Amino acid sequence: MINKRDKLFPPSTDFCTLDYDCAYIKGRSVRMNYKYTSYANKEFNSALIQRGWRRFGKYYFYPICNGCNECKSLRIDVENFKPSKSQKKAIKRNKDTKIILQKPTVDNEHIKLYNKYHMWKSKKDGWRAKDITHSEYYENFADGAHNFGKEMLYYRDNKLIAVDLLDITEDGISSIYFYSDPDYQWYSLGIYSLIQQIEFAKSLDKKWIYLGYWVDGCKSFQYKTKFNPIEILDGFPQIDEQPNWKEFKE
Repeated sequence: MINKRDKLFPPSTDFCTLDYDCAYIKGRSVRMNYKYTSYANKEFNSALIQRGWRRFGKYYFYPICNGCNECKSLRIDVENFKPSKSQKKAIKRNKDTKIILQKPTVDNEHIKLYNKYHMWKSKKDGWRAKDITHSEYYENFADGAHNFGKEMLYYRDNKLIAVDLLDITEDGISSIYFYSDPDYQWYSLGIYSLIQQIEFAKSLDKKWIYLGYWVDGCKSFQYKTKFNPIEILDGFPQIDEQPNWKEFKE
């Protein structure tokens, strides 16, 4: 018989990376703590997401940077969210956008769109980018999805224009990764995809959208604080520790 502790502590390999340059704060270095497991279930996944961990494939991770605690975790209060004027405009622009929800997949269409988006971001915002392979994409975004990982596909003009990867947790939805076609910037697809996550969470009677990390002053994360009301988690408690979420105030 599998007891509750076994569900929360499945067999895993724990390790940390060497320091590397931080993409968010110039002159800082990053070190990540990892937990790799092939045996994750929704209860285990939910417990880690609630405590600020992130998931790519079968890897769960959070930062353990020396002398730095700038990465905070955010979550949207689904029940009390009210779209702003600009967010309502994004909804209106996408009234003809088609959405498909399914298990994460890998095909040439995904790879082409992913690489196009990252090449554009490298030119626009200085992202470090190289083309991803099918096997790399599978390892990061399709592997380890089990029964809780999903993707929302966005279509216009009979073509894939955005992919939103997410996990369905016990109390919410965890935003894993989003990428889109830069030729469709006018549609504000990043904003629209989060609104769709909120609507999806409501349909499942879930309370939260877990947004991942936020760093004060980092341009890439500014959009996250526009989805009010929002809560913030300071630190990354262990799986047997109670997370302490608080109201976010800029």
